[in-house]
Amino acid sequence: MAPPQSDLLQGTLDLLILKSLALDKLHGMGISRRIAQITNGTFEVKAGSLFPALHRMEEAGWLSSSWGESETNRRAKFYRLTRTGMRQLNTEAERWERISLAMASALRAM
Repeated sequence: MAPPQSDLLQGTLDLLILKSLALDKLHGMGISRRIAQITNGTFEVKAGSLFPALHRMEEAGWLSSSWGESETNRRAKFYRLTRTGMRQLNTEAERWERISLAMASALRAM
């Protein structure tokens, strides 16, 4: 039996997108696959959530995009982190690390 899929917590989608683009540019579905990979299948991001987030993040200056050809020879929009996006990744990662440590502490409390 497969484990149940987790809902994305508020604010995690941006961090997961930024992290998935930290190494190289990817197209939308490549980002979705990368997120599933780096979370060991815990998070599966659907297009209805992913593409509005990508658009919003591009407008914020965290991502840039260009058209190219996917591995299946289809036209696809590829996204890349900007310098601002890299700074945002670091900020978000530090914030989530603090949150996760606080939650772990709370769960251990008697």
